[in-house]
Amino acid sequence: MNHIRTLTFDLDDTLWDNRAVLMAAEQALHDWLHGNYPRITRHYSLDDMRRMRIDLVRQEPGWRSRISELRKHSLRLAAQSVGYSDSLIEPGFAVFLEARHRITLYDDVIPALQQLRHAGYCLGSMTNGNADVHRLGIGHLFDFSLTAESVGRAKPHPRLFEEACRLAGVAPAELAHVGDEAATDLAGGLAAGVRVIWMNRLQQPPAPGITPHAEVRDMAELLAMLGVDMHEAAESSATAADRKHHP
Repeated sequence: MNHIRTLTFDLDDTLWDNRAVLMAAEQALHDWLHGNYPRITRHYSLDDMRRMRIDLVRQEPGWRSRISELRKHSLRLAAQSVGYSDSLIEPGFAVFLEARHRITLYDDVIPALQQLRHAGYCLGSMTNGNADVHRLGIGHLFDFSLTAESVGRAKPHPRLFEEACRLAGVAPAELAHVGDEAATDLAGGLAAGVRVIWMNRLQQPPAPGITPHAEVRDMAELLAMLGVDMHEAAESSATAADRKHHP
């Protein structure tokens, strides 16, 4: 890891616990549909809508890189099947997307990102999902942000990693990707020739045939591995806050 100049981070389940977030966002949409377009919820439960999306991806894997369009398309199919027009698609998706951004960052995320920037690393975010770091108020901590939708390919396709190297101006061996999911983050990074660091917050067993370059359980372990002082990050953040309130 001595030659690493750029770090990219997966978002969902790496920087926050996303399982409850997505469940709550899907429930918010379902509740909205129940109040405004009840024929949909009479015919489709939350599980029915999830199964529809899963089936669509099985039929056309390309949906993985268009996750927002996948959700809109499944909503369109449900609406049309019970006699509603497409006019509900955009406002319905807006309800989902607003709830989807109600996340709670892990406590170690902001101090660690601040210290990594202070230590001179170029930082990027990289996601297959539709979370927007700027909408979440953490966009200023990243030098660039990539999504599968913007690049046209989803992890584990190497294109996201290749684009990250291009934007950072580094060779693959100079970039390390930090992510929680073996099949996308780790396998994709390995295929692209970048270093991969498994953020294993839940202490999951390793995936057969996928060996990361390193494994950490939280951001403190990541900083320790890179030789960056986490306590200095907290002190710097506290000092900045004190200056803001006591100029």
